[in-house]
Amino acid sequence: MKRIITATVQNRSGVLNRITGMLSKRAFNIESISVGTSEVEGISKMTFVVEISDNQKLEQLTKQLNKQIDVLKVTDVTEKAMVARELALIKVGSTGQNRAEIQGVITPFRASVIDVSKESLIIQVTGKPDKVDALIDLLRPYGIKELTRTGVTAFQRGRQPEPVQEVNSLLI
Repeated sequence: MKRIITATVQNRSGVLNRITGMLSKRAFNIESISVGTSEVEGISKMTFVVEISDNQKLEQLTKQLNKQIDVLKVTDVTEKAMVARELALIKVGSTGQNRAEIQGVITPFRASVIDVSKESLIIQVTGKPDKVDALIDLLRPYGIKELTRTGVTAFQRGRQPEPVQEVNSLLI
């Protein structure tokens, strides 16, 4: 089962490498990862989508993440009320004849054409991963030349998160 895990971390050099290395060593396959700064200076948020077979593996993952010195908080938001979004850029083969048809395909997805050339269009779409997947499937017959996705970013709906304060590492 796919799980969406968020981690609040100190924004320091090597944090991403240490965390992904730890996940790799323990045979967790990261389907997607997104990282960015947060509302608090010096703090970043990571969102992982990982395939986890059982609750024991999920518990192992959260415990291992919490052991990392730069990790401040870990949350499994998979089954919580959350907002999850992804961005995809899709370069599709296009001629003058099929541009209007492609526009008709992307409009219900609230996607937009962000670049036009003689032989292609670049389309931008944001939304839930299944929405992005559905648009990609509909665009395949036109010939996808390039595709890139950001990976999921997510957090819980509604409730205010506990404030995150800078934590100084203990030097031993």
